[in-house]
Amino acid sequence: MSSHIDRATIDKIFDATNIVDVVSEFVTLKKAGVNYKGLCPFHDDKTPSFMVSPSKQICKCFSCGEGGNAVSFLMKHEQFTYSEALHWLAKKYNIEIAETEYTEAEKRQRSERESMLIVNEWAMKYFHNILKSDPNGIATGKQYFRSRGIRDDIIEKFQLGFALENNNALLRAAKSAGYQEEFLVKTGLCIKSERGVFDRFAGRVMFPWLNISGKVVAFGGRKLDAATKGVQQKYVNSPDSDIYHKERELYGLYQAKKAVTKEDVVYLVEGYTDVISMHQCGIENTVANSGTALSIHQIKLLRRFTNNITLIYDRDEAGMHAAMRGIDLLLKEGVNVRIVLLPEGQDPDSFSKANTAQQFKEYITKHQGDFVQFKVYALVKNETDATKRAEGINSIIQSIAYIPDDVVRASFISECSKLTYIEERTIKSQVEKFKKGVHDTRRSSGDKRTSVETMEEPSRLTGKGMGLLLIREIIRHGEIIIYPNVVQENGEATSLNVAQYIDYDLGSDNLDLGNSLYNQILLEAVNHSSEEGFVAEKYFLQHENTEINRLAASLILTARHVEEDTEQENPDSIREKIMKLMLSFRMEYLDKKLSELKAQMKGAGSNMETINKLVNEYQGIQELRNALSKAMGK
Repeated sequence: MSSHIDRATIDKIFDATNIVDVVSEFVTLKKAGVNYKGLCPFHDDKTPSFMVSPSKQICKCFSCGEGGNAVSFLMKHEQFTYSEALHWLAKKYNIEIAETEYTEAEKRQRSERESMLIVNEWAMKYFHNILKSDPNGIATGKQYFRSRGIRDDIIEKFQLGFALENNNALLRAAKSAGYQEEFLVKTGLCIKSERGVFDRFAGRVMFPWLNISGKVVAFGGRKLDAATKGVQQKYVNSPDSDIYHKERELYGLYQAKKAVTKEDVVYLVEGYTDVISMHQCGIENTVANSGTALSIHQIKLLRRFTNNITLIYDRDEAGMHAAMRGIDLLLKEGVNVRIVLLPEGQDPDSFSKANTAQQFKEYITKHQGDFVQFKVYALVKNETDATKRAEGINSIIQSIAYIPDDVVRASFISECSKLTYIEERTIKSQVEKFKKGVHDTRRSSGDKRTSVETMEEPSRLTGKGMGLLLIREIIRHGEIIIYPNVVQENGEATSLNVAQYIDYDLGSDNLDLGNSLYNQILLEAVNHSSEEGFVAEKYFLQHENTEINRLAASLILTARHVEEDTEQENPDSIREKIMKLMLSFRMEYLDKKLSELKAQMKGAGSNMETINKLVNEYQGIQELRNALSKAMGK
């Protein structure tokens, strides 16, 4: 598909793209000098290590090494193809791409995952159109939402819909539109059984699930017919699939993420209508983990936008249990967790309808508490049985033990002591016991950080280290002329830029950079050197090969250059650096060759002819190395 987008359009997309805007859609960024920082979305990041450079239009994590330009970021984060990432950016920046419709042949070539997303997008529009235009949809579906007090603008915001009662209405409509039954089943829109294929959501109002980038990954459907009470589930959700895993998604996050970033707090509720009613009330930084217990994946997803999570639950047994269940997971992740219990008999849906946004926020401010206060209220305050009271206090202490920050943990130990009237040293001692258990559990489960291999800082690399350092200079300065007047054999004068000089110098000894990707970068830099306006850094940062653009971003945005952002260098200083690197590259090459010869001599056994041949070769290379060492000394 990428071949259908001409180079001029791709350049236009890259020129319009602001990487800070793009990354901010998925990660909360804060200014850090001339750059921006945030929690890395590609690994379990506890402290902000993901750097975004607006001047270079690149990003890099200094912990896991992941990085690249806006396109490669989207490809990694959203599992887009190169073409999909370009289309996403074109849509964001209102850039028209001539190719908008896919041919039948192209539809067949698209991956299964892409096909499922396309089917779901169509289904969302189908359900929404039924709700707005079909007589049954208006009379049943729209009337239900109106009876719940949901306005038309909120129906539009969440793309709410209705599935007709006929159990193959969607199936027929989808097939008529050219969609395959295979993907209707794989997305869960339809169910296949011995009796045939039929619609999963027939007769239900529909709640589309949009992932963080706005792709429709699943649906929830609520049954309206009271006669089926006790026979059918009130709510039915899409099953897990290649595009949807319920423990990894949060309902309403796509609609809430900007408000979450702005308010720097997210309100976590339980159901679809809770989210929708709170958004309608004006509290848009609200999401739900509807249909599943709060998971570690959902917490990490929220931590990209804020470190402050407030649980808003009913005061009934189910609400208390849900709040209790999520506390320890949140604390383990270093989240600032608060709990709000609504008045007896109220849920977020009903409470938001009875109050303005200001009144609701005032209630939250007045009634929110930390987990110690909540657990004291729920487990200790009114408990007269000494054993159960002790169990409740131990539950609080165990939660405190999960807190990773020493200062925060000490603060909660002090608060627990005051609220339970137990000596602080006793609580601290018990916390240490629980902490040991927590660490042992982590060790036994094999908790490991992501290893850094090819994306390490160049100065720390060995083996191919000099080759990588040469590649960095090619990417950063490839087009810079460092030899302006070189006389050729025919007497004509020419000039050599960085890429051409490195290629010429290596070629004089039949050497290459020892890595196919490095050799490709050098070759492309040389081939494009003669093009007017060629800038190596821009070319490689915008390269279609994500391996190349990620490597380029990593090499440009190194720790040494983070604060400087740009390093002022002139052709003379660059030439001097290249000369030294070429000598070091040869030294590295000779050292490797000597090591290989030593290994061959050891493996030659008693074969004196082979040994003598290897010794002579070794001595010759050693002489070369000594001469090179003297040259480097000078």
